[in-house]
Amino acid sequence: MSKTHTSKIELVVELDENRIPENLSWSAADGGISNEEAKAVLLSVWDHEAKEALRIDLWTKDMPVDEMKIFFHQTLVAMSDTFNRATQDEKMTATMKDFCDYFAEKLELKK
Repeated sequence: MSKTHTSKIELVVELDENRIPENLSWSAADGGISNEEAKAVLLSVWDHEAKEALRIDLWTKDMPVDEMKIFFHQTLVAMSDTFNRATQDEKMTATMKDFCDYFAEKLELKK
């Protein structure tokens, strides 16, 4: 029988009096990351029983809008890559990549 390993990723959210995130940090000991600052987090988990995605979307008050646009673009590109690895659906992956290019063009992210 093989041994299992447990890995922990921790998010810390500091909220203001109105429960709006002021500071975000994360740690992942296996990755050598300890209490690193972040300005935004998008987390999705799959609920197998309900057959739905559960999400936590957080960003700090001082997350610049221009950086949020870049963050979303990079996240969409990464999701396209992950979709391809998970499904090997090349046709839909290409469609998703086309949308990512369109998204970047409309937001003038690519100069």
